[in-house]
Amino acid sequence: MSITTAISELAAVNLFKEGKKSETFVGRPFYLDYDKAFLLIADAWKMQVGGIPQGTFLLAFYENEENVYESMLLRALRPTKLPTDNDIIGSMIEYYKDNLKTTGKQSQLDDFTRYEFSFSGLECRIVGTFYTSKDSTTIFGADVENFYSAHNYRVFKPGGRVLEVIANLRDGSNIPGNECDVRLGHVRYSSSLRFQENMEDVPVYVSPSDFLGKRTALFGMTRTGKSNTVKKIIQATVQISAKAREDVSTSTPDSDEALNPFDGSGFPKYPVGQIIFDVNGEYANANMQDEGTAIFELFKEQVTRYSVLEKPGFKVMKVNFYKDILQGFELVNSYLADDTADYVNSFKAVDLAQPEDPTDHAAATRYERKKAVYLCCLYQAGFRAPLGFKVKFESNKELEEVLDSGIDPSKGIDLERASNWFSLVWNNYDNQYFTNYQSKHQGREWADEDLKALLIFLTRKKSIRGSASISGYRKLRGIINQHTDSVSKPFQEEIIETLRKGFIVIIDLSQGDPQIQRLYSERICQKIFFDAMNNFIQNRPNNFIQFYFEETHNLFPKKEDKDFSQIYNRVAKEGAKLNLGLIYATQEVSSISSNILKNTQNWFIAHLNNDDEVKELRKYYDFSDFSESLIKFSAASDKGFVRMKTYSNPFVVPVQIDRFLAR
Repeated sequence: MSITTAISELAAVNLFKEGKKSETFVGRPFYLDYDKAFLLIADAWKMQVGGIPQGTFLLAFYENEENVYESMLLRALRPTKLPTDNDIIGSMIEYYKDNLKTTGKQSQLDDFTRYEFSFSGLECRIVGTFYTSKDSTTIFGADVENFYSAHNYRVFKPGGRVLEVIANLRDGSNIPGNECDVRLGHVRYSSSLRFQENMEDVPVYVSPSDFLGKRTALFGMTRTGKSNTVKKIIQATVQISAKAREDVSTSTPDSDEALNPFDGSGFPKYPVGQIIFDVNGEYANANMQDEGTAIFELFKEQVTRYSVLEKPGFKVMKVNFYKDILQGFELVNSYLADDTADYVNSFKAVDLAQPEDPTDHAAATRYERKKAVYLCCLYQAGFRAPLGFKVKFESNKELEEVLDSGIDPSKGIDLERASNWFSLVWNNYDNQYFTNYQSKHQGREWADEDLKALLIFLTRKKSIRGSASISGYRKLRGIINQHTDSVSKPFQEEIIETLRKGFIVIIDLSQGDPQIQRLYSERICQKIFFDAMNNFIQNRPNNFIQFYFEETHNLFPKKEDKDFSQIYNRVAKEGAKLNLGLIYATQEVSSISSNILKNTQNWFIAHLNNDDEVKELRKYYDFSDFSESLIKFSAASDKGFVRMKTYSNPFVVPVQIDRFLAR
């Protein structure tokens, strides 16, 4: 049966008829309020329905009046005491003391006592209410508008199509799911599967609108199936993207409706771009855990791979620092971001952008000098210059007499001679020529603050007549491997073009040091973000672009970091309007900035191993209902067993994620 057929059949489910079959009866409530229900259940009833694991969905139907269709959706939490428990416990202890057989076929208990012993109490959370509207449509409300005396209700355990309706319920829709939904897994309540393995799987679907342009978190210990879930999402997104009918590069919207990224059927209007920051190399390279398939193999025609190293099948993620001056300088600034030395801060603050007015001769002259000194810094640091590369900038006869260099830079000189020329300038900057220059040019020095910062960096001298006592250009040597003279177009531009076409880009960061990983991750994210922002400002459409991050504790800002201007915070807070989605996975909830967590709409929670992480998780949605089980379950045997809360689903659903396999 196709997914479309299966989902269309859910619309025909009569929850108030199919949900209360006699064989699914589990008990009656003896206490109700707006938040909780306490049930009386019996061993025979539990056995009849295949057990009631913690987290099980139950339906409490109101049955006191005819033609009133109302049912509370419950979630089983934990046992609770019955008023008669003390008497029952006392009787049990007496039997134990008398060494009487109390269980099994040889039990010496009379039928009445055995019947009394079989009852227990169950505490449940009231998740919401199903009811019928005036037009007989079944609606779900995420609270309780009213409750009656507990004896008016009977409780049933839903299964089959009824449970499928519950697990796939959507906010704002009376029919769970639609034709563009994609299966992600099936309902699973517990680690133990004695009863559940004999029951039919109840599928769980996800909606494209839940993930595209939204923020999605996956938390769990290592080897709990986070990567498998990410790959299932990538696979589902490819399937959804294939339904797109328009090319974003040729779209010319002239109305708000034209800017809507979804078409009338719920599919994305434009192909979806996906970019994966692969810290461990498991998406970009073949590995054993996916039965010989990796993302790049499964979608070979749609994937472009980048690496910081030169490898077969990969594009090199490097910059020609001499050709792409601003791109290279941005990488330099990112690399030196944690260096707080005064002269380094002055160097990072230099403006290397070309003057906006091409007729401003003075501005052009100052720019050419700054650019030349910066390129000399690169050359001295060991960045290989293109063959025959020269710089050109203005000088004059009077200055040449002061320097006595025998060099005329206005005719073009190589970087070695240019470095010597600028070193002479800085060594003689206290000469009368430079003092007179200031008086002749309305107080403006020959070297402005930007040029001074660059000269200090080049000569490694903070003072004119001092010694070369600082690191200066030597600080750039740590980024020299990111330079190449063979790239014709900046890789960031190539990546954006690829994503706008709806393809997949994998950034292999597995062989880079942590600083380089952060450097490229941040710069690429910034370029994509600002490209999307530029389209937004100019009223041009943005196709959906999905960011995927593994091991995000290595990249994302920490919980205590309050710098909300960081690119990951901006994507989390502003990405929705730009159609930028964020999917991130890590072991610890507490390792992620609260600013990102507060803007996360989709949650997949696997096994966590300590109370601190669970305590952090309790702050969000109704995950407190699962706090005990998240610690208790096994990371080894329960891979892919998660508690899932999606954007449109009004409550958490326990799900076993399907295994990622080739199509």
